[in-house]
Amino acid sequence: MGATGYGYYRVVIFICMFIGYSLYFFNRKTFSFVMPSVMDEINLDKDDLGMITSSQTMAYAISKFISGVLSDQISARWLFSIGLFVVGGINIVFSWSSTVSMFSLLWFINGLGQGCGWPPCGKVLRKWYEPSQFGTWWSVLSCSMNLAGSLGPIVVTVLLQYYDWRTILTMSGIFCAAFSFVCLVFVKNEPKDVGLPSIEAAAKKGVKGGNSESTLTEFLLSPFLWVLSLGYLVVFGVKTAATDWGQLFLMQEKGQTVLMGSTYMSALEVGGFVGSLAAGFISDRAVCRQGLGTHGNPRHGLLITMMAGMYVSMYLFRVTITPEIPQEAPLWVQVIHPVSVLTGVSEKEIWILFLGAMFGFSSYGPIALFGVIASESAPSNFCGTSHAVVALMANVGAFMAGLPFSTIAKQHSWDMAFWVAEVIMGIATVGFFLVRNMRTKMGRIAEKKD
Repeated sequence: MGATGYGYYRVVIFICMFIGYSLYFFNRKTFSFVMPSVMDEINLDKDDLGMITSSQTMAYAISKFISGVLSDQISARWLFSIGLFVVGGINIVFSWSSTVSMFSLLWFINGLGQGCGWPPCGKVLRKWYEPSQFGTWWSVLSCSMNLAGSLGPIVVTVLLQYYDWRTILTMSGIFCAAFSFVCLVFVKNEPKDVGLPSIEAAAKKGVKGGNSESTLTEFLLSPFLWVLSLGYLVVFGVKTAATDWGQLFLMQEKGQTVLMGSTYMSALEVGGFVGSLAAGFISDRAVCRQGLGTHGNPRHGLLITMMAGMYVSMYLFRVTITPEIPQEAPLWVQVIHPVSVLTGVSEKEIWILFLGAMFGFSSYGPIALFGVIASESAPSNFCGTSHAVVALMANVGAFMAGLPFSTIAKQHSWDMAFWVAEVIMGIATVGFFLVRNMRTKMGRIAEKKD
């Protein structure tokens, strides 16, 4: 009965959260999807578009941190459902508007609602899945963003053949708001809500010195929280720099075409999709073999390997890609040549595709792992706050990948800017290797009973 009950609720809850977060992401991007149609009807310049999108980004960063803290204090089910309802409602009201100021205000509120999406998901996953399954389902759930991001533009393009942009936003908003009630009914915070034994209570029996509930001070004074935060800042900052500026670097400094720049970005996203899934699945196998203790984490080995992969792929990206292949073909050309002959694609194109996929695989994997490790290493009463803190630091890294990074490129060159990112990535990787066996359980550790 217990296994059957867990199985039923896990399937229903996961499906609701997967569809729900897909709707979160789709309704976060609806303005971007319909932007050309909006500009045909309303006179908007680049500054106007920037103000509208930036208002959402700023609100999202603030809201995600606050909702991460709130998810430890209030019902994750209610927080997820309310955010989904707000996002849907704002899309409906957005379709009635026509001024830049109203667009910006509404998209700011949309961003506030968006922040209520992921923290409750992490909280519910931890309550319903064993540590040896947590990373896999975290990664699979994060693919809801990839699904919405890839199918969204296609769906909207097809719908625009039959409806105007206002109707599309209204339909999207109504469906999103309606589904929030489905989530409210079917998502359950934890097994105890439906009369099943707690997963965490069973898992703690297999953890040496499992951590009990802690005070906020004990949690915030945990060194591992800030080691994770610093690592996430570097990884997310370097990843953002590569995705934001990689295409420009290839075109302006490496003499590549717009097509090659776009090809690199596509390969990076495909590699990232695979890397995220692989990180969760492989690290869960390590947890299953070794279990979770108070020092070190079974996921660290894969995390350090992937961070090293980011460094190597960045180095190769910066050093080996040149406007013209030298007369004496380098080693990578010789290795790839048979594949080039077989496929009819040039060695350079294959190499850029490979480096893009390698960087995407190596960067999206750690991004998934940082969130998982932050949640599972925290005391049960602060797992949402833990993820909120490291995610906030990741947003700081993303900010630093903007103006500071472009300033280095402006003062020196893109090559110098990417070299700086490469060096920082290398230092972070070595640092994580050196502290791999530090105490990872945050907060108070329960005394072992005889």
